[in-house]
Amino acid sequence: MTTFETTTVEGRFREGLLLPFLVLVAIAVTAFRWPGGVVFPTVALPLFVLVSITAVGVLVPSRWWTGRRRLVAMTAYMLLSALLLPFAHETAAMLLPYLAAATAGGQLVSRKAAAGVAATGALVAAGATLLVGHLAPATQQWQWWVALAVGLPVYSGIANRNRLDALRNAQRAAAEALRAGESEAREAALLERGRIAREIHDVLGHSLSGIALQLDMADALRSNGNDEEATAAVRRARALAVDSIGETRRAVHALREGTLPLPETLSRLAEHNAADLTIDGDPAPVGAEAAHTVVRVAQEALTNTAKHAPGATRTLRLAFTDNRVALTVHNGPATGARHGELAGGTGVGLVGMRERAALLGGTLKAEPARDGGWTVELELPR
Repeated sequence: MTTFETTTVEGRFREGLLLPFLVLVAIAVTAFRWPGGVVFPTVALPLFVLVSITAVGVLVPSRWWTGRRRLVAMTAYMLLSALLLPFAHETAAMLLPYLAAATAGGQLVSRKAAAGVAATGALVAAGATLLVGHLAPATQQWQWWVALAVGLPVYSGIANRNRLDALRNAQRAAAEALRAGESEAREAALLERGRIAREIHDVLGHSLSGIALQLDMADALRSNGNDEEATAAVRRARALAVDSIGETRRAVHALREGTLPLPETLSRLAEHNAADLTIDGDPAPVGAEAAHTVVRVAQEALTNTAKHAPGATRTLRLAFTDNRVALTVHNGPATGARHGELAGGTGVGLVGMRERAALLGGTLKAEPARDGGWTVELELPR
């Protein structure tokens, strides 16, 4: 059990069990020994009955106890027990005004009202002590200033209530923080799932596009009687399928690790697509999202080149600066004929890549080059 829970249980025990127990014990003992130790029993008995009723009544939890009703009941409890004190101060009834003050401090919402009730009760107890001492000088009575002490337990009740309120607020804040943490964890999990799904979709989209291109080429070559070249295209399509499986596994692993070896990944990508790669600047760590975007843009650009400019030369340039990373993918003009059209595409395209770059605070440009080819330029913060 935590410290918060332990202290809260102790406070609730004090309010819910200890005070009612002491009240009932004081009432029972006084009733059992009545009228021993009582001055003016004919006056004390009605006071004792009224005090007993109000003392038990205010301790019973009920929705009937509104703020005003509770204040009236606590005032009656305090004043009646203060009046009873000089008549029965040699019995257990002497505890009742002290318990009334402590109960007022613990139950009344307004601290000022609780202190006011206790102070009024203390004055009434002191005045009643003086009066009874004057009417029955032969009896042994407290000093009037001692009777003022009956109001002091109100501060114990107020302190206990403040502590319980603080603990309840702390527990409520802790529960809200826990719920917020769980909500953030669920949101992070959903974002991570979406990110993994998007990356795997892009990897497979690129690979399947390449496979479809090779199969289109194989079909066209076989139609022209070039069986050997068609067989080679089919083998390349199979190799691409195998590579896509490995690439998917690497993407998932990299996403779990949170980083990607960007130069190595682009080097393998360039090798698989017969492209040249150059790296400018000293390679530096790149954030996972930025690295993924660089790789996907390179894949998309190379796929578009294979689709729209077959036989064109292709180059990749990766540049590192102090706080940014830039990728340039360039292809020259097409030198071969297109072999069929690729049905569909990756489903992402450069438009989607441009949106992804913008979300990361970067830019993506795709425009014709002077040599008749095409250039894609991506720049992202690292």
